[in-house]
Amino acid sequence: MVQLLQFFSEQGYEISFGSTATQSERSASLESMEIAIHQLRLNDPSFDTLLKSINPEVVMFDRFITEEQFGWRVAEICPNAMRILDTEDLHFLRKAREEAIKAGKSVAEANIHSELAKRELASILRSDLSLIISETEMKLLKTTFRIPEGLLFYLPFLIDVDLELSIDVPDFADRKNFVTIGNFQHAPNTEGVKWLAKEIWPQIRSELPNAEMHVYGAYSPQEISELHNEANGFRIMGWAADKREVMSNSRVCLAALRFGAGLKGKIIDAMISGTPSVTTPIGAEGISNDLSFGGIISENAAEFIKDSIRLYTTEKEWTQHQLQGFRILQERFNKSIFTELFANRLSDILGHLGVHRNRYFLGQILQHHSLQASKYLSKWIELKNKI
Repeated sequence: MVQLLQFFSEQGYEISFGSTATQSERSASLESMEIAIHQLRLNDPSFDTLLKSINPEVVMFDRFITEEQFGWRVAEICPNAMRILDTEDLHFLRKAREEAIKAGKSVAEANIHSELAKRELASILRSDLSLIISETEMKLLKTTFRIPEGLLFYLPFLIDVDLELSIDVPDFADRKNFVTIGNFQHAPNTEGVKWLAKEIWPQIRSELPNAEMHVYGAYSPQEISELHNEANGFRIMGWAADKREVMSNSRVCLAALRFGAGLKGKIIDAMISGTPSVTTPIGAEGISNDLSFGGIISENAAEFIKDSIRLYTTEKEWTQHQLQGFRILQERFNKSIFTELFANRLSDILGHLGVHRNRYFLGQILQHHSLQASKYLSKWIELKNKI
């Protein structure tokens, strides 16, 4: 989201950022980017008043649930505003994979034709353009669900490669320990750390008794905090004030993800920091495409353990994977590759918004019906709140 805000700022947009979330000491400093911040309320006409005062040319929704809540109001009050959905990842895909793992099935057996899928796909169809962060998800939407390509735009993480890779990182010999990082309000991270603690780390520690596993992430629940064990080197470190620093000082990133969707930020952060990763096929999804991965992809727990030990102790292989990670960033996530393409796509749709919407008329049909349903549910809640 911050990368997208930076993009719009660089394109000369005047930006207003609205959220129902409460600001905290860990909120991004948007004021420094000259972005106006607005505290939003759910099911409240104050958002209508705000829309009228701003009269935006473009409105971007952060994930489909936000589009469901506010999209009908934007369509009603600012019908000529282009509506963009930033999917972040496909929530229905992540949820289906989670349910498959819980049921003892493989992610390949996940039921993606779910009620959640209906909601998210409807949100994509209602929007003028949806940003898709992974090529795997682009393929799924186009081939399995027949979403028109004209409604989708592949936009991965936007990395300022010249800036990021100009910073020196420690060498193999100057690093130690394993690391993983991720917000614990995100289910794949919680499940992955439990898998690490119970099945994977004890075997690694038995082979590398001086190594430690450092787990960073905000909002750790009790079940994660209780995994902290000084005796066996499994340490729950809490929130990382500087993720680049903790990544750069670690030798190997372990991304033990058995389900999930989109792109995994921890692996991108590791590559930027010159830290090779050991991960699963789910963790590596969408990262390297036809290039070799910047680390090792392990199919099961036994491989994960073996590969983690080998990568931690073999400097030559470690260095090769580090360099491959830098190459992936250069060729697949370089900000300069995508900004012009995205700017041109926005300009084209904005210049022919009516033609674009008529071309994909199903979205207008869904907008009509969902607007009525969401509108009157929201107004009922609004009236109920007043009473």
